[in-house]
Amino acid sequence: MTTKNLYQTYKKLIIATAITMAYPVHAQNSPSALEEVIVTAERRAADVQDIPISMTALTGDQMEKKSVQRLDDLQFAAPGLTITDAGLTQSVNIRGIGLASGDPDVTNGVGTYMDGLFQPPIVSTNSFYDIQSVQVLRGPQGTFAGANSTGGAIQIASQKPELGEAINGYAKVGIGNYSRQELEGAVGASLGDSFAFRAAFFDAQRDSFYDNIGPANSDAGSLDETAGRLSLLWAPTESLELLAKYEKAEKDSGGFAYRPIPTTAFAAGRSNDIRDLTYNTPTANDEEAETGLFQASYTFANDLAIKWLTGYQEKAVNNTYDSDGTLLAEDTREQYVGEDQVSHEINIISPDDADIRWVVGGYYQRNVVDVDIVNGPFPVEIYIDNEKTISGIFGQISVDVNEQLTVEYGMRQAWFEASVDDGSGVFVGNGLPGFPAGGAQVAVIAGDYEDDDLVGKLAVNYSLNNDHLLYAFVAKGYKPGGINSATSSFESESVWSYEAGWKGTMMDGAVRASAAVFYNDYQDFQNSAIDLTTGRSDVYNIADATIQGVEMSLEAQLAGVHIDMGLAYVDSELNPTQPLVNSRALPGNNLGPQCAAGTASNPPVCFDYAPYLLSSSGGPNLYAPELSFNMGVEYTVALNNGWTITPRLNYAWLDEQWTNLIYDEQTDLLESRGLLSAMLTVENDDWKIHAYGRNLTDEEYVTGQEGTFNQEFYGAPTEYGLGATYNF
Repeated sequence: MTTKNLYQTYKKLIIATAITMAYPVHAQNSPSALEEVIVTAERRAADVQDIPISMTALTGDQMEKKSVQRLDDLQFAAPGLTITDAGLTQSVNIRGIGLASGDPDVTNGVGTYMDGLFQPPIVSTNSFYDIQSVQVLRGPQGTFAGANSTGGAIQIASQKPELGEAINGYAKVGIGNYSRQELEGAVGASLGDSFAFRAAFFDAQRDSFYDNIGPANSDAGSLDETAGRLSLLWAPTESLELLAKYEKAEKDSGGFAYRPIPTTAFAAGRSNDIRDLTYNTPTANDEEAETGLFQASYTFANDLAIKWLTGYQEKAVNNTYDSDGTLLAEDTREQYVGEDQVSHEINIISPDDADIRWVVGGYYQRNVVDVDIVNGPFPVEIYIDNEKTISGIFGQISVDVNEQLTVEYGMRQAWFEASVDDGSGVFVGNGLPGFPAGGAQVAVIAGDYEDDDLVGKLAVNYSLNNDHLLYAFVAKGYKPGGINSATSSFESESVWSYEAGWKGTMMDGAVRASAAVFYNDYQDFQNSAIDLTTGRSDVYNIADATIQGVEMSLEAQLAGVHIDMGLAYVDSELNPTQPLVNSRALPGNNLGPQCAAGTASNPPVCFDYAPYLLSSSGGPNLYAPELSFNMGVEYTVALNNGWTITPRLNYAWLDEQWTNLIYDEQTDLLESRGLLSAMLTVENDDWKIHAYGRNLTDEEYVTGQEGTFNQEFYGAPTEYGLGATYNF
């Protein structure tokens, strides 16, 4: 049977099942306890309501209900989180702290972890599949997440093999508009009492949301994605457990889809419709990722546990851009970025039931980053060979003063080293007459950098009873600095965070809620700006900021109705800055370094930036919307023969947010947006059939910007489709 016929068969099955299930129904009228969500934010398994930090935790089923298909969808399910497109990378921020620069030398401020492995910022837009849970932790997580968590951390866990289970898994097929076709599934089994495996796969294709009305044959914005994961679990004794996972993922999008930011150099060639592209040169975006991990855990007779996690990742991206995005020029960019990472972490964990509990551990991570960028038509090449190591030792102790009061203290000594090879730099004119082979080197990007810091947390937790927890803490987070060039570097940034909150469970577990207030003192904010000595965008410690706010969440299961909601209010203020080049106003790209006194501008040899220098008077922190909230409501009714039907609505709101320190409303502001999605699910123990719609009001909005060429990216239009899942 062909793939097309397979999809047609499932489509008919969905329609037929919906008709046969349309018998008289009756509602589920009694309240029931909410599903317990177990998290491992502090290296111990615990209910989310018992973890004394502000966080959002979603199971795989909850992610599907809230239309969370990729990492950037999480911002519509976790208030205070923003994930904005920046081309090669995404800027991930929590409470306005994280990553505001796409420079590969900048470390994430919100660490994303997949099965415990820190994720480099490239190849980060792949689809979720066979996921157990996602946790969004707000505020510095310095004790356990180290140098990559000034804003917080995102922890993603895939499903593990299960011992003692017969063959189990699921198969899912879906179709949608824009010719979307999707296959997903997993199969696992226990082979004997001590060995189990699980294999999962994902495959999806979709046409582009855009039409290229220019002469280039571009398919930018399409999707062709394939991924697979194999997990093996061996537990030869009750004390020893060994887990290995291997994953391979590939994605081809045909290139990035964008238009010039209004009023910038090529804005006159911008199309009239956000779904029309005017590319006149080829585009491409090919991404690959390979990951392997091994985890060993051993529990001694006294319940003391030791765990070791090691892993490697190889990620590579090949991009081809129509840099100006218009018919006005034929500016191009060829970009290769590769990042290889090896990491090790060891934890020694005391028994869970002791009055004094502790965790100690060590961490080591090494990244090798290769960047090769060629801008044209006049060839300007940027080559960077960068090696970074992050290491640390950490520990946390929790003391139960009495049955209600617990005091926690955690600390981590973190070290960071970076080295850029002497051959790295900026080269011009390669292949042109009058220039040396390989081009003339006009800037050197080389050097060594290191720093370290002591971070941690002091917390007081008070249990009013088994259902209500009060907590307060002070925590410090740190993000390392790095190298711009042979003559320029940037220092680390840090944040002191103060937070107090409450978590409560009511009505015999049918309602749970939380609330938190916070204040952050944010120092030495890292952001990109034009380096006058090279003409390229580099990283600087721009200014300090203060960030304060309130977060709340509520979830309830009452009389067949399930409601979940979350809200974050963030009030931020970034201090005034020294003069910066207003890159949005520059007349083009690849302009070169600042001309010497008395020398006329002659890009790309040199350019006079003096007329474009501006000082910022300050404003809200970047990527820090004042208000963000989401709400979902569903109503489950019982059909005949064990079937249920559940209609669900989701709504999410993100306030406007600034992207640039000039604070120009025409060029630097992402407008607010409200997105509505819906799902109708018919299911029993084995089958789940659903129809969905995303962005039902067809909201047109900007999802982010790329600063070098001043391009802006857009959110998806209305998407709808049908899907069927069989569980076995």
